[in-house]
Amino acid sequence: MNDISRTPKHHNLEAGFEVERIRQDFPILGREVHGKPLVYFDSGASAQKPRVVIDAMVEVMEDQYTNVHRGAHYLSQTLTDRYEGVRETIAKFINAGSESEIVITRNTTEAINLVAATYGRTFLSKGDGVVISAMEHHANIVPWQMLRDEIGIELKVAPIDDRGVLDLDAYADLLDQNTKFVSMTHCSNVLGTIVPAKDIVGLAHDRGIPVLLDGSQAIVHGAVDVQDLDADFYVFTGHKLYGPTAIGALYGKADLLAQMPPYQGGGDMIAKVTYEKTTYAEPPYRFEAGTPPIIEAIGLGAAIDYVSAIGMDAIQTHESALLAYGTERLGEMPDIKLFGTAPHKAAIFSFIQEGIHPFDTAAALDRAGIATRVGQHCAEPLMARLGVDGTVRASLAMYNTTAEIDVMIAALERARTLFR
Repeated sequence: MNDISRTPKHHNLEAGFEVERIRQDFPILGREVHGKPLVYFDSGASAQKPRVVIDAMVEVMEDQYTNVHRGAHYLSQTLTDRYEGVRETIAKFINAGSESEIVITRNTTEAINLVAATYGRTFLSKGDGVVISAMEHHANIVPWQMLRDEIGIELKVAPIDDRGVLDLDAYADLLDQNTKFVSMTHCSNVLGTIVPAKDIVGLAHDRGIPVLLDGSQAIVHGAVDVQDLDADFYVFTGHKLYGPTAIGALYGKADLLAQMPPYQGGGDMIAKVTYEKTTYAEPPYRFEAGTPPIIEAIGLGAAIDYVSAIGMDAIQTHESALLAYGTERLGEMPDIKLFGTAPHKAAIFSFIQEGIHPFDTAAALDRAGIATRVGQHCAEPLMARLGVDGTVRASLAMYNTTAEIDVMIAALERARTLFR
């Protein structure tokens, strides 16, 4: 997802985007909750899975399962080819230069920890600065705090304005002679803000500073081209991209990965082991100790194939229309305070209903069959910046509709009468 287009003023979904047909691909969307049709507005936490992902994983377990790499038998060789094919699928999906720049991880959190622990310990020293933003997930705060406590780096925070827009001038000012790394969200999981990623990278690179982008949310809502962004590292997780849990990816430029030490030790990350010395494998295998998440990787590959067939541009257009419609409908409600009104954002709505505790609002939505998130969304410092203890978050995906937004609006109207 490069610099996303502005939210359209019309609400017409793209001609040819057959959302009802797409919904049929997701078995869970046919169920009821509390006697009401499920409205799933919690995809920002974890998206639902299409049948092709479920089938791909079951097929491996039923008909192909074994361990990968080094096996001399037919099953191992064929599943190894399929597993490594997922690495190629990921590389193509984000336009990496080579599949050797793709490290398979459990999730975004592990990927950021990997970079902090390997690149950070190798190239950062006491007094060096790492810049993040005021709207980071805890996964992009805590690893850098741990490194700060270990070696004495300085954590710098680029501010946002009241709309949730990154202050680019203030960010640039933080890129002083002591700043040696930038690690920043590509899309806020709370506000939906899409940051100007190319500007963030460009300003840092002008000063010789490498950049990691957390693409957990961005990867779902539009096309990502890591070469166009020129990101040094890009990380994302599979379960938000309609794939399974416990699978993710780290993209790293080849020259940087080659300079980084292993993250964990064990099998599969070695070239040769003696009691006196171990020689490590070349990237990406150097960073993949132990038996990998084979079944989960196959599921992620199926998910990427699925969204690629639909088209990320078509998905983005559909979700932009949902964003425009939802923003308008919520804006018509006098008791709704919406957080995150940046001109460039994904279809994520964080809000409170004035006079009603967010957990009560979420409970009322749940009784209407609507799944939302409530609380601090693993972004406690951002909540402090917004001046609230928590929000209700409705995070939409390609399978959602304007009719479902109407169901949410009606439920919020009912909540107003219930709790006042």
